[in-house]
Amino acid sequence: MLFGRFKNRVPSPDEALKGRPEPEYPVPERHTVLGTALQGPYPEGLEIADFGMGCFWGAERVFWTTDGVWTTLVGYQGGSTPNPTYEEVCSGLTGHTEVVRVVFDPSEISYEALLKRFWEAHDPTQGFRQGNDTGTQYRSAVYTHSPAQAATAEASRTAYQQVLTSSGLGEITTEILPATDRPFYPAEGYHQQYLDKNPGGYCGIGGTGVSCPIGVADFPEE
Repeated sequence: MLFGRFKNRVPSPDEALKGRPEPEYPVPERHTVLGTALQGPYPEGLEIADFGMGCFWGAERVFWTTDGVWTTLVGYQGGSTPNPTYEEVCSGLTGHTEVVRVVFDPSEISYEALLKRFWEAHDPTQGFRQGNDTGTQYRSAVYTHSPAQAATAEASRTAYQQVLTSSGLGEITTEILPATDRPFYPAEGYHQQYLDKNPGGYCGIGGTGVSCPIGVADFPEE
């Protein structure tokens, strides 16, 4: 079956589903927790960060509860199929991973602090898996929006790898790539702020228990 072929590798653009020129579904206008707009244009001075860290339901809650974050929304990124559906992404035939888009105020929280949140909230050593969730759509990823973000993300990966190695853990498998080459497609409305709408819903988020040695001064306490 095609699904089996792509459970453990990302399909090439020629192998991926063809997709569609427009999305098949609307996206809600407002964040159910923060009350802010889900899609841009965003207020001047805000910046965007994109993180893939397993199931996006729990990943989104990690960031909407973080001080300095203006809005969050979940979607699909890193693949080849334009405007994919959730079912298509889960098939492994689009190449996308589940991502949370974080719109933040850099005067209140640094990108470095967001990266610390990212690294510590999941296990970046698991490849095409996060906990019990398996498949390419659960891979760890950082999609950067500037050369400065890219340099910071690379430096943080190096720093975190050192402490993971000293703790006896494996190699980080996180892909760090420019967002400009990997369009973000918002997920269906029922996925947005899913754990606010379903407080007892599934959350696959779980870290390694190893602290990331970056952004300590800016990292918000819970």
